[in-house]
Formats: sequence, C-alpha cells, structure tokens
Amino acid sequence: MQLSHRITHLTGGGSDGWEVFYRARQMKADGIPVTELTIGEHDIGTDPSILAAMNAAAVGGHTGYAMVPGIDTLRDTVAARVQAQSGVPTTRHNVLITPGGQSALFAAHNATCNAGDTALFIDPYYATYPGTIRGVGAVPVAVQAHADNAFQPRAADIAAVASKGAASLLVNSPNNPTGVVYSRETLEGIAEVCKTYDLWLISDEVYDTQVWEGEHISPRALPDMAERTLVVGSMSKSHAMTGSRCGWIVGPEEVIEHLINLATHTTYGVPGFIQDAADFALNAGDELEKEVAAPFERRRALARDLLANQNTVGLVPAQGAMYLMLDMRATGLSGEEFANMLLDTHKIAVMPGESFGQAAHGHIRVAMTIPDDQFLAALKTLCDMAAEISNKRAAE
Repeated sequence: MQLSHRITHLTGGGSDGWEVFYRARQMKADGIPVTELTIGEHDIGTDPSILAAMNAAAVGGHTGYAMVPGIDTLRDTVAARVQAQSGVPTTRHNVLITPGGQSALFAAHNATCNAGDTALFIDPYYATYPGTIRGVGAVPVAVQAHADNAFQPRAADIAAVASKGAASLLVNSPNNPTGVVYSRETLEGIAEVCKTYDLWLISDEVYDTQVWEGEHISPRALPDMAERTLVVGSMSKSHAMTGSRCGWIVGPEEVIEHLINLATHTTYGVPGFIQDAADFALNAGDELEKEVAAPFERRRALARDLLANQNTVGLVPAQGAMYLMLDMRATGLSGEEFANMLLDTHKIAVMPGESFGQAAHGHIRVAMTIPDDQFLAALKTLCDMAAEISNKRAAE
C-alpha cells in the first residue's frame, strides 16, 4: 500500500527545519534543563477572565455543533475590528471563523490555487508555509527578502518570479521570523505586482497587535486590493489563546461562501464555547491586548540595550512580533551550526535562520518568551559565546 505523494512530500521530501527544536525537547524530556527560546508560546497563560467566559459558555450548554461559518456574534465582532483597523467596509459575510490561523492559511490556498499552480511566498518564512502550499497540490516558490534590505521584500524581485506565472502570493507582517514590519512602500509595491500579474494576495496578520515601531498596514486597505486579498487573523498571539485554536479569514463574500463549503467538508467549524470566549476577549478592549503584548515590547528594549554594548551579534530591526532575528555571520558559522553549538554548550535552544529559508542563512531567531531575567541571561551567554568564536576565528 502506498500513501499519497501529497502527504509524503509535505516537507518537500527533506527536513522540516525543526531539528534543533526537537532535540531541545528531547533533552528536556530526558531531564536536562534547557532554556527554550524557540517557539512563539507566551510565558503567560490565557487571561482568567477569558477562561471564565469559556467555562460559562461550556457549562451553559454551548458544547454542541456550532454554525460552520462561525457564530454570528463573533463574525460581527471580527468584521467590526477589521473594518476599524483597515477602513474597508466589512460584514460577517466577509468572515469565516477557523480552527486557528494555520487552518486559515490552508483554506486560503485551497481557495486561490489549483493543483499544479505556483504559489509564491517570502523567504524568510514561517516554517509551515511551503508545506501548506504543497498540501493543496500547488507548487511553493520562495522569493527572497534580503538582509541588506532589512528583510523588506522588493517588488521587483516578486515581479521577476510572478511574471513566469503564479496564482497567489503569501506575505506576513509583522513578520515571523524576522520581526520586521513591512513599510507602506513595501506593501504598495507588493499590491502593484499583484494587480499587474493577477495574483491573489494572502496576508498573514496574526501579529497585528505586536507592533513596536512603525504601523501595521493591511494590504486589503490599499486601492483596488480588497477584492483580491484574503486576510488571516488569530486569537493565538493577540490574546495568548494559542491552544484554543480560533482564527479567521476575511475576504470577498464569494470567496467566503466557497470556504464555508470547504469547512463543512473538513473542520466542521470551531467549538461554540471557544468562539464565545474569543468574542468576549475581542470585546474586552485594547488594554487586555496591550497586557499580552507588553512583555515582548519590554524584552525587546532590554535586548536592544544589551546588544548595543557588543559588536559581534547584529540585530535585524525588531519592529514587531515576539522574536529577534540575530545576525551571527561574524562567527563564520551558519545559523544551524551556531544553534546546535549553543544548545550543546550552554543548553540554550534557539531556532536557526535556515529553518525559515535560505535568506536568513547565518542568522538565528530568538523567541522573547521567558521571564526577563532569564531572557537577558540567555542573551548575554549567547553574545559571549559568539564573541569568543569570532575572536578565535580572527586570531587564526
């Protein structure tokens, strides 16, 4: 018996980029203390008030099948939120509630790509992007954003690939893994490429509440882009509800109608008590979102101060999200080599830049997801090891 090529080649027949993470988790399982700076998991739990709303909804009986498109109250709340942020008229008919942002990404590519179509995405990228595209039968093609341009993608680079034929383009701002917030100029260039080459734009905006510099601009708000843009959102990062698995897609009504059909045949919706909790959280106001985001903004400031007092480790502009992208090229090591050495030597786990594509070769991604004092201690150890390696290299 054989499995489908689609399922056995989700990772392209090779690595999925998570070896250092898996190794760190195995070390922890074996009783070895490891400082984890790997994945985007908050070090605070979901707010008790959200959990209380979830419990009340469950105890109150909202545990049966929920409406597949999402309950009307939550769809209305998401629509109002997106309209307030973007200025684009949005109703519940533009919204599908999904089991998290990852499910939304899969659904969006199902809507925009036929089997064999080329689907573009920006490198560096979140590790699931190419596998998500392969999962719908499309062909993932990366367009590199370069370190010398602060990982802002260039419209000309996208156009050069899109001109060969493509169905969609996936972008992510604020960006995981780089922490870069795409500028208006960058997004306007991307929009022009999409219109010129008739691309669907899939905009992953799950970090929209974590902006430390600049402003978050949804490309859906740019001229003539609402009809060709699908926006992916989530409760995971904004409200520390990672395990609740509640997200959404916002797009043209016709697309949402078809995606409701897809959800009927795949996920069959999101539990009602989870949706009630999400609706409560979104209506709790900006203060709750700011409380969830505050530790990352604070640690980003602490990291910038520490990194300013050394000259080995470079910091990619940390404008948003819960990560730092650090340039380790002065050590002469790849990101993977440095990450493995850091784990072996100091039991500190970070993600190699190469886990997110080749554009971040020689970089590492550090998640700001542990208490401040532990975070600073780990970052100082990391910098000291980098300096030692760099100095040894210079002396040879």
